Amino acid sequence: MALATRTDRRPSFTRTLWDSTVGKKTVMAVSGLIMLAYLVVHMLGNLKVFFGPEQFNGYALWLRHMGEPFLHSHWGLWIARVVLLASVVAHAVSAYQLSRRDIKARPVRYAHKRRRASYATRTMRWGGIIVGLFIVWHILDLTTLTVNERAWEGHPYQNLLATFSTWYGNTIYIVAMTAVGLHVRHGFWSAAQTLGAGNARRDKALKFLADALALVLFAGFVSVPVGVMTGVVS
Repeated sequence: MALATRTDRRPSFTRTLWDSTVGKKTVMAVSGLIMLAYLVVHMLGNLKVFFGPEQFNGYALWLRHMGEPFLHSHWGLWIARVVLLASVVAHAVSAYQLSRRDIKARPVRYAHKRRRASYATRTMRWGGIIVGLFIVWHILDLTTLTVNERAWEGHPYQNLLATFSTWYGNTIYIVAMTAVGLHVRHGFWSAAQTLGAGNARRDKALKFLADALALVLFAGFVSVPVGVMTGVVS
């Protein structure tokens, strides 16, 4: 008699982890921290604009050649882009699936809405959408130069001035950075809880650090368009 073939295979550990709520929250936390690290580095790089076009353009040139001679030209930049893109996709997919899972678990709306902890908490979903749309705009504006009418390829400093010399460029950027600040404020604390860094003793310190990070990032990023508007950067 022929032996029956076994068709039921156990899912892999990775699949099991991803399918769980804890796994999705962990992916959100790790990908969020990667994006947070990028934001800090990106903000510090942007502040070079206050040291003049030579410093800023030199920094932009270095980005294209970072890692040389170990890496070929542009390889370091593309590695960073791929890691960042993977983090954004993982973060967005996890957030969407967790949101859908939460809705399915509570198909009937509460008769009385519960008051949530903060404005940042209530706007995490819309804040994420705003930031996502801004990333697309930002790439089209200062990377591909598609929507930057006065862009001049090879001159990052001048292109930045062109963007922040328009009312809509400033408005889009400041609104997006407000969303980023609120997202970081709540997201950092949530990531710490998910990864087990939070407890009763550290809670106050983590919330202070989240507030400080959000404020520093908002102020650092917004200082660039404000500098252009006020003539400090020209």
